[in-house]
Parts: sequence; structure tokens; C-alpha cells
Amino acid sequence: MKEFFIEGRTLPEAYHKALKTLNDFGDIAPCPDYEQQQKECTMTVRVEEPAAEPRISKLLICGPKELRQYELEMLDGILDFIIGKADNLWEYTYHQRYAPQLDFVISDLKREPCSRRAVMSIRDFAVDSANSHPACLQSIQYFIRDGKLDCSVLFRSNDLPEAFFMNAFALIRLQEKVAAELGVRVGSYSHRSNSMHAYEKNFGLIEGYVQRIVAEPEEDLLYEYEGFFKDMMAEHDAEIAEMVAKKRAQYGV
Repeated sequence: MKEFFIEGRTLPEAYHKALKTLNDFGDIAPCPDYEQQQKECTMTVRVEEPAAEPRISKLLICGPKELRQYELEMLDGILDFIIGKADNLWEYTYHQRYAPQLDFVISDLKREPCSRRAVMSIRDFAVDSANSHPACLQSIQYFIRDGKLDCSVLFRSNDLPEAFFMNAFALIRLQEKVAAELGVRVGSYSHRSNSMHAYEKNFGLIEGYVQRIVAEPEEDLLYEYEGFFKDMMAEHDAEIAEMVAKKRAQYGV
């Protein structure tokens, strides 16, 4: 499988480079589990300043509500209570997997800032080996280097146009939370996917994204997070809270 290393100062810059690389150089491979083909490669996406503005790409498949809900799921576990319910597809959430390990990671980095042991394992073999939708995220590791908290994550598989940006955005928000707890600055964010891909149903979508990246001024493809998109996300908090309350009532939680 081809392997690529992508680097950008901001998350949108790195994301746009990743889209172009996969579209231009990814190999076509079968994906029998989903009865279609995929464009695929191995890819590491490194963001030098993950909290820097402009922080939001307009080539984001979801809107502010969906991104806010995903952020709350990742950071606060707002839907952890539906795990294992009869009509729920998922047997896990990322928050449910990492949360019990977070105190260890923080305490270990406080014990020894140069530690290489601050790893949270997301894969659960007993669950994932028997699940038709096993966890894509496999591990999260933190390092304190030069007074900054660097983050490296590993995905076994990642859908670039449909999932990567949401995944990376929420994991960077988690990185910010951990950095604040440790009293250090946010460092780099490195996101490796052993299979970075786009499904055949999205070949036209990713090609359209790349056409915009090539044709439009970069600033026309970006939103500021602070003072704009963050506020748009927050406008949906009440609606998201109502959805969670209804689900809790549905499941008697």
C-alpha cells in the first residue's frame, strides 16, 4: 500500500492537502464489507499548530450542530449510556474507551513530563473482534516536549471525506483539555491511518473538494473557529441536550 506523510500548520491546511493526495494518488482497492470499491493509502497527517486559526474547513461534510454533538460525545460522553442497548448499532464510544485511562495519562505526565508511557488504548479485542463495526481509533498517546503537549493518534481505518475532520477536531479539543490540566501549551497533532480511504460513493465528492482546493483562494475555504463557528456550534447546545434527554427517557436511564 502506498504511504504518504502530510504536514500543515493548521488542521484545514493539512486536511486539504490530504484530500488532494488521496484523490490524486490513492489506489483503487476492493471493499467487500461495504460492497463497493475504495480509494486508499496509508497516511499520516501532522498538524503543527492544531489550535491555530483559521480552524474550520468549509469542506466539512457536516454542519455546526453535528460537529458540536460529536465534540460533546468525545469530550463529555453524552451518549455513553446507549452502549449495548438493543436497537443501538454501537457497542462502544471513544469516550467510554478512553475515559477510564485519562487520569493515569495525566498523572504519569505530571510524574515525569518526558514519559513515553502516556498511552490510552482504544481497541478492545473482546468487543471489537465480534463487532461488525469495530473501533477505528486504536490509540492516543501524549508527549510533553519543549514545554508543549504533542498528541499522536493511530486509526486502523479512517474515512477521509466523511470522518477525518470530525475525528481530528474532537481529538484536538481533547488534547487542549489535557494540556490545560497539565499547565502546558498545545503542541503538534499527528493522525496516522493505516487505511485512509474514500468509498466509491464519495469519489465524486472528494473530486469536487479537490477542484475547489485548486480553483478557489485558500481563505474562501476557511472559517474562524473562535468568535464565529464556535458560537454557531454553541447555538445548538439546547437542541442537543433535548435529544439526549429524550434518549435517556427512551431507555429509562
